[in-house]
Amino acid sequence: MKAGAQSQNPVERIPILSVVMPALNEEDSIAAVVGRILAQREDLAAGGVDDIEVVVINDGSRDTTGMRARKAGARVIDHPFNRGYGAALKTGIAEARGDWIAFLDADGTYPPESLPDLLAAAVDGAEIAIGCRMGNSENGMPTTRRVGNRLFAGLVSVLGGARVNDCASGMRVFRREVLERVQPLPDGLHFTPIMTLRALHEGVDLAEVPIPYAERVGQSKLSVVFDGAHFLRSILATTFSYSPVRVLGGFGLIALTVAAGIGLAILAARLRGVTTLGPLGVAAAYVALVSAVAGVSLFGLGATFNYLLSLLRNRWQREGPFGAPVFGSPLERHFGWLGGASIGGGVALAAAVLALGGFGWPIERLWLYLLGSALLILVGIQLLVSWVVMKILADIAEREIGGDRRGPS
Repeated sequence: MKAGAQSQNPVERIPILSVVMPALNEEDSIAAVVGRILAQREDLAAGGVDDIEVVVINDGSRDTTGMRARKAGARVIDHPFNRGYGAALKTGIAEARGDWIAFLDADGTYPPESLPDLLAAAVDGAEIAIGCRMGNSENGMPTTRRVGNRLFAGLVSVLGGARVNDCASGMRVFRREVLERVQPLPDGLHFTPIMTLRALHEGVDLAEVPIPYAERVGQSKLSVVFDGAHFLRSILATTFSYSPVRVLGGFGLIALTVAAGIGLAILAARLRGVTTLGPLGVAAAYVALVSAVAGVSLFGLGATFNYLLSLLRNRWQREGPFGAPVFGSPLERHFGWLGGASIGGGVALAAAVLALGGFGWPIERLWLYLLGSALLILVGIQLLVSWVVMKILADIAEREIGGDRRGPS
């Protein structure tokens, strides 16, 4: 990510800048926003724009939104019923005459006066210029939405492998051709975070330009709970299509961390002489067992998907849960010996426990070690299963793709 700056290169001529605005029952704000956009002609002309058009998509409004937008000077496209924010943007972009596209909301929250700055960042090399609301002191966003936006931006940054501060901003400028690289895009309100996430995965150059953000005119159509949950599902699903190991491997590592933490706590208690766990301790041991097996299974599944993606994309997919590969050499090599060592350790522990039991040690002092033995054996079996599957896929990929086998991680 980089901040926008005025270009030092000769001004690129832009015949038409098409400003697209979805609108649903925005009669109180639409005319003023259209007027503010058209008032930017002179400043946009200084940035190389010969002409601008405002395209309003009247997305099933039941008020006078369409009529007021036309009177204010916009070209209006009517949806007979509400199809969604993303669908409205798609219609507007498809109908726009310009090869350069800008979009913003019709509720007065985004400042049309910042369009020249976003355009300058886009002309200066950014493939998508985003109006960033989060770094500006003039921010009228409600607290719950501000916190939610920061959380989603952090998640998109981790899953996309690059820092972004406002993944859901609804004010952007870009060349039309960039859209081909970030398709498909959804029809709902999650259009913008998914556009950002796909852009990061596709290596599209993004620039965030600080903008003020005003309190909207009229009632918000965003549900913090419903739409927030939908955002989360869509972000995870999109990442899964690019890098499954980031999602599955991440959850797997969390589960393994939980298991390791509980295991160390129980071991420390045993070393202090505590021989009974109690109800809470038994529940913790159960959680540790399930978490460890689930964690290894999820991580292994995520890593296996790397090989499947390698075959589908015809290039080695080398990535770990946090971007960099976990090991320097192919992962299937490590899963093999780790699985064998885990099973061997589990069998050895079980043999020792059974031997002690044969010498008269009470079972209430030994059952926990038997549980640990079962855990090691189950984890080892899962590692070996993943190793076999990954080795088969790696052999197939090596024949199909060629090159360095140290591709998937």
